[in-house]
Amino acid sequence: MARVSGRSCIVTGAAQGIGRAIGEALLDEGADVCFADINADKVADVAALNQGRGAGRVTHARVDVTDRAQVRAMIDHAVAVFGKLDVKFNNAGVNKPMNFLDVTEENWRFIMDVNGLGCLIGMQEAARQFIRQGTFGKIINTASVASRQGFDNVAPYCASKWGVVSLTQSGARDLARHDITVTGFAPGVVATEMWEQVDRDLMEIGAAERPGQAMEEFSAEILKGRVARPEDVTGTTTFLASRDSDYMTGQIVMIDGGMTLV
Repeated sequence: MARVSGRSCIVTGAAQGIGRAIGEALLDEGADVCFADINADKVADVAALNQGRGAGRVTHARVDVTDRAQVRAMIDHAVAVFGKLDVKFNNAGVNKPMNFLDVTEENWRFIMDVNGLGCLIGMQEAARQFIRQGTFGKIINTASVASRQGFDNVAPYCASKWGVVSLTQSGARDLARHDITVTGFAPGVVATEMWEQVDRDLMEIGAAERPGQAMEEFSAEILKGRVARPEDVTGTTTFLASRDSDYMTGQIVMIDGGMTLV
């Protein structure tokens, strides 16, 4: 299949987990992909491993999504390699669990800067590139099941992902006049390196007693009966990047196995 053949895409947070899977699925469907991440060595390795995968071209960039100059440089690099930008995935995200009464200003700012401000900057700079090109463009944001309800040990993360939903809607309203669509997706419990770290962090703050307990408890209500794998998400993300979703904007697609029904 080649649902995104000829489309050039950037995926942030692409050195591992969902971001890497998104980029690899796009390559499989014919897209050109820039894998971007703050971890320069790891994202370079991912890009190297994916050279020759599918019909699309591959490049990579180191980026701190909270730094506008770096985001602009990443986009400039992708455009220099691919000739244009068609799709921008704002997927980079962080979490650092703390019990609600222990949340600090530092914890709040760290999470909100990456997940909130990083998303805003990524949307703005991608939109500016689309406008310069005079072409249709797609912005796709990573929300979360935590964007639909609050959880006690990850309050700043929940707030940041609610913010992603709001940014998606606001951007969709403002950018429609430029023929730019803004959508997003909300994964639930996904077996990735990020969840492994969250599991360790929850044990450190006394919110879990043993490895794997947090994932078991969070996933107890999943109607599908299991946690997700990254590839469970990529059918939807490729659809959002494809022509099949060109008439969608302002929407968040839940991909949580039925964990939260909204």
